[in-house]
Amino acid sequence: MAITPGMAAGGKAAPSSQAMTKEERKVIFASSLGTVFEWYDFYLYGALAAIIGKQFFLGDPTTSFIFALLTFAAGFIVRPFGALVFGRLGDMIGRKYTFLVTILIMGASTFLVGLLPGYATIGIAAPILLVTLRVLQGLALGGEYGGAATYVAEHAPEGKRGFFTAWIQCTATLGLFLSLLVILGTRTAIGEAEFVAWGWRVPFLVSVILLGVSVWIRLAMAESPAFVKMKSEGKTSKAPLSEAFLNWNNAKIALLALFGLTMGQAVVWYTGQFYALFFLTQTLKIDGPTANILIAIALVLGTPFFLVFGILSDKIGRKWIILGGMVIAAATYFPIFKAITHYGNPALAQAIETSPVVVVADPASCNFQVDPSGTRKFPASCDIATRMLTNASVNYTTVDAPAGSVAQIKVGDKVIQSFNANMTADGIDFDADSKARNTALTKEVTASLKAAGYPEKADPNTINKPMLVLLLFILMIYVTMVYGPIAAMLVEMFPTRIRYTSMSLPYHIGNGWFGGLLPTISFALVAANGNIYYGLWYPIIIALISFAIGALFVRETKNNNIYAND
Repeated sequence: MAITPGMAAGGKAAPSSQAMTKEERKVIFASSLGTVFEWYDFYLYGALAAIIGKQFFLGDPTTSFIFALLTFAAGFIVRPFGALVFGRLGDMIGRKYTFLVTILIMGASTFLVGLLPGYATIGIAAPILLVTLRVLQGLALGGEYGGAATYVAEHAPEGKRGFFTAWIQCTATLGLFLSLLVILGTRTAIGEAEFVAWGWRVPFLVSVILLGVSVWIRLAMAESPAFVKMKSEGKTSKAPLSEAFLNWNNAKIALLALFGLTMGQAVVWYTGQFYALFFLTQTLKIDGPTANILIAIALVLGTPFFLVFGILSDKIGRKWIILGGMVIAAATYFPIFKAITHYGNPALAQAIETSPVVVVADPASCNFQVDPSGTRKFPASCDIATRMLTNASVNYTTVDAPAGSVAQIKVGDKVIQSFNANMTADGIDFDADSKARNTALTKEVTASLKAAGYPEKADPNTINKPMLVLLLFILMIYVTMVYGPIAAMLVEMFPTRIRYTSMSLPYHIGNGWFGGLLPTISFALVAANGNIYYGLWYPIIIALISFAIGALFVRETKNNNIYAND
């Protein structure tokens, strides 16, 4: 076997203080550029969730948005299964060809989303096909990250794995940045109305060009030297799944990687990028182009810190950088997001403080109003009141009222009486009288909110963009702390023969389930509770649990020899 710059004659990584070689740069470029395009594809749906919700789902804005997020989450839910399928292939037949297949599946699925007719054209088939494509994307991405991280780490010299693998984390964020640029460019070129009508498809269709470039680059890549050496010695695993997860010594490490590292890393990542974007657009009502630009600037400023913390992890260790990011994020999310409200929509912040909205209702009449069909009505007076406020993204609290009482909405000193609606004979809609009363109540609530200073949208002239960029940049620093060193640490936790499988599953359960479900869970919590910050409890609790487990049970890996157990 040819000895690479990072390999000693015995097949082990050799200490290296030399500058990065041409071959090493090629490995990082090929893996990272492919990852940019993979994440570009996957991020598109997240950034366009609100528009896609209206195109493919029925129901009021809150319900359609939550179900758009659920479809977004579907791609994350299946990621661990993709990790199992492609991780097994990667450990049996090689790293290169496995993650070449993943990018083909990912790119084709994304392109087809751009061609998919909406609900108005093909009915219920539209959301079904959309979910199917999202599932295929998720399966592909489940096999992508572990392959790229393993491939780069197995080429990296001793003492530089944090730095080398940090390029993958860096370019994952650049994938989001690229998707935002394409979205912004399309919006600017054709206008918002046309973008909502059909222009949202353009970024998905453009991905076919990126796919072609990615495939061309990955075809030129050589197999990982560690895998080639292992295969030549006949040491490849015949059953990587059972060896990784049915052998307790390996399985317990995978569990610690999940609950002590990737679970907390994931919620910090998705809070700092996806949830922040949704909060700006859905809660603060900042227009899409402005929100995208703010996020993009924060990404540009924050991205180099993936490399900073990757390099730092090579010097002082990975564990406490990752855990430190979790605990600092958990401690500061509430003040940061309240500051984002203050600087992003100061009129809303002022109204919340001076004219708080309170719903006084019988708790038994208040339901969690998410309907998969988009047709069910909730006739109780509390449901009618809270639905109006949630659809308007109004922060409110609830106060218990006596059983059987009709709900009231208090906007500052103004008291508005809700009503219990009557249903039609088939039980699926309000009758004519209730519809008229609902329209009148909506007008009265809207007028009261306006009089109390609640804005329908954020005023562009009052947005403090420098402060918002600063706050979003701080969130990005947390992301870089937890994400920059994570690939190197996961690679170092497992032996070569089952590394692709072993590291992929905890990574994708953490990021696919705990992270990918974050926007859906957090916005559902807000819809159920009324407090616009209530959704932050989810990432805070998950991050603190992960911090505690990681601090107590996860060992530092910086000095591990990744060939020692083969």
